[in-house]
Amino acid sequence: MGTAEPAEQPLQRRVGLWSRYTTADLDVFSDAERRRFVHGCEDPRRDEELAWELLYRREPRLYDRLVRAERLHPEVVAWLPGGLERIVEVGAGAGRLTLELLDRAQAVWAVEPAAPLRELLLEKLSRAKRGDRARVIGGFFDELPLADNFADLVVTCSAFTPAAAHGGEPGLAEMERVCRPGGRVAIVWPNNLDWLAARGYRHVSFGGDMFLEFASPAEAVELVEIFHPHAAAAVRERGSQRVPYAALGVNPPRDVAYKVISP
Repeated sequence: MGTAEPAEQPLQRRVGLWSRYTTADLDVFSDAERRRFVHGCEDPRRDEELAWELLYRREPRLYDRLVRAERLHPEVVAWLPGGLERIVEVGAGAGRLTLELLDRAQAVWAVEPAAPLRELLLEKLSRAKRGDRARVIGGFFDELPLADNFADLVVTCSAFTPAAAHGGEPGLAEMERVCRPGGRVAIVWPNNLDWLAARGYRHVSFGGDMFLEFASPAEAVELVEIFHPHAAAAVRERGSQRVPYAALGVNPPRDVAYKVISP
């Protein structure tokens, strides 16, 4: 007698973000998104960056659950300048940083390419104190729909990378174009400090132990299975809703790379 094939796991229980989507999910992309995010391989099971882009559009609330656990170091927000006229945030996502910026400027322009995340952010802003200070618009790092010298601070959090689809040289140039002379471009939780340093960016970092703070131990296991499956067994054994970033092999959100734009 042959061995029976194991039943396929329900979609929400598959392990690993890259296993959640197929090429059929690419229909969610606009033409502009497809040009930027789909290169050669169209299989999100083989392209993790592509899987992340699908997450933002197919399951924005799942992404938001992860973001709620990934709390920024409190001194990061305190370090950002305040009392400003305008802030532009690029890659605003579900509002991890946006809501923190409302007290730091008269107006915040939140630029986010994924329409479902824009909708989620608008929902949050409708309930937030001073949420009417923010305007949520579509746009990409390499093509910001804003004028030259528009903002006192241009900031991005956990969105910019050296890859062209997620910033790169064109995105850096655009952020600097939108920032007024004497203003500051700040990249929160950067993933390539050496690359940014070579382009004139300085770096600050804040100390102390940092953890992801999930709603429960069960949620910690569920989300780590999806986003950091290599660490799922250790998190399950730990049995805590607090997960050290070190356990995931991830740098904590304690760093900022920044550049003051010359007059």
